[in-house]
Amino acid sequence: VQLQASGGGLVQAGGSLRVSCTVSGRTWSRATVGWFRQAPGKEREFVAAIHWSGSKTTYADSVKGRFTISRDNAKKTVYLQMNSLKSEDTADYYCAVDGNQILSSSPRFDASAYETWGQGTQVTVSS
Repeated sequence: VQLQASGGGLVQAGGSLRVSCTVSGRTWSRATVGWFRQAPGKEREFVAAIHWSGSKTTYADSVKGRFTISRDNAKKTVYLQMNSLKSEDTADYYCAVDGNQILSSSPRFDASAYETWGQGTQVTVSS
């Protein structure tokens, strides 16, 4: 499986941006997809994830109410809609796949649960 992240860019504080993650390969139907981010000099942190069934989502407290994760099965793409952006949202955003998610559980926060990673897409929020 391969992941291609796109959609990053420069936006003013308070603005919106949508990043995308396209998943290729045969594991899409069982792929829980998560977004993580890493700012310069900081550790990677969890942002949001969506269960392979589409029925469950998980968000970091710092983005709840501002970010929305969704998936389009026809396009094998997961979107992260980011609204009310703040300067502290500036980071490289990475998508990753957890192919071992069971139906009854919620998407996991822990990066170690995700076995396949895409390249990052840079998001810069100017204040």
